[in-house]
Amino acid sequence: MSTTGEQVVIRLEGVFDAEAAQRLSAAIETARGEDITVDLTDVREFHDFGIAMLARALSGPHRVAVSGLRHHQLRLLRYFGIDAEPADLGRAVELQ
Repeated sequence: MSTTGEQVVIRLEGVFDAEAAQRLSAAIETARGEDITVDLTDVREFHDFGIAMLARALSGPHRVAVSGLRHHQLRLLRYFGIDAEPADLGRAVELQ
């Protein structure tokens, strides 16, 4: 995790499973910045349960932008009430 002024950037790589989602949730909760960006571009494998846990973390009080999600992950987030358009792939999309 890196902080630039009021912006917090959290980068993950490898496998995004339940354990990674728990670590991400904790990082989002403890982030002190106004703008939080989660970069999942280098994640090579997403577990659906990890995405469900991500949805829960994104439904909290923090405003979070997420980049690196693919169509399937965006669709799962929509099932949990977190809306982002597939056209936003490759860019950070703000999710609440």
